[in-house]
Amino acid sequence: MFDNIAKEWDSEKRIERAKLIANEMLENVDIDSKSTGLEFGCGTGLISFNLIDKLDKITLIDTSKGMIDVLKEKIERADVENMIPLQGDVDYLIKKGEKYDFIYTSMVLHHIDDAKGTIGKLIQLLNKEGLLCVVDLNTESGSFHGDEGDFHGHNGFDQREIQSIFTRYGLEEVASHTFYKGIKETKEKNVDYSLFIARGRK
Repeated sequence: MFDNIAKEWDSEKRIERAKLIANEMLENVDIDSKSTGLEFGCGTGLISFNLIDKLDKITLIDTSKGMIDVLKEKIERADVENMIPLQGDVDYLIKKGEKYDFIYTSMVLHHIDDAKGTIGKLIQLLNKEGLLCVVDLNTESGSFHGDEGDFHGHNGFDQREIQSIFTRYGLEEVASHTFYKGIKETKEKNVDYSLFIARGRK
């Protein structure tokens, strides 16, 4: 699905929302310019392009070849030197033995069946004192993806559940809050939704 829509992904609304999400991340995590970052499920890199000058090196990974192809074009056009685009999944990074200071993901986990296991794997990739930041949908009725017949993910998450998963995998300083409310236009109707940010330190 994402391969087919990659070239049209960077809408004005998504670009603006990515700026807000990146700013919220920066307000809630303590990183410096020597930190290494990983964006999991990066799409076309909308979040990371707002963090270029905040991190020393950013690895961006997504399973969609179409998204990565668009990302590579954007990196080349912008002449960015500290972004590394990869097509693959979290297991690929674990096998390589990669480690990062700051791992972040936005609007990705609700697409993944084993969200809990994926969080655990991301935490494996953190350096000691590393930070994990997750942005996703608060629990909703299912209307956010209601017009997508092939959607088999989660209808958002309860923040308490995400906090509990973070804690069970050993993260400390765990916290979350709702920071964004928006409207998604679907074929049937306009859908209200909200996003939370959850963070923790290894």
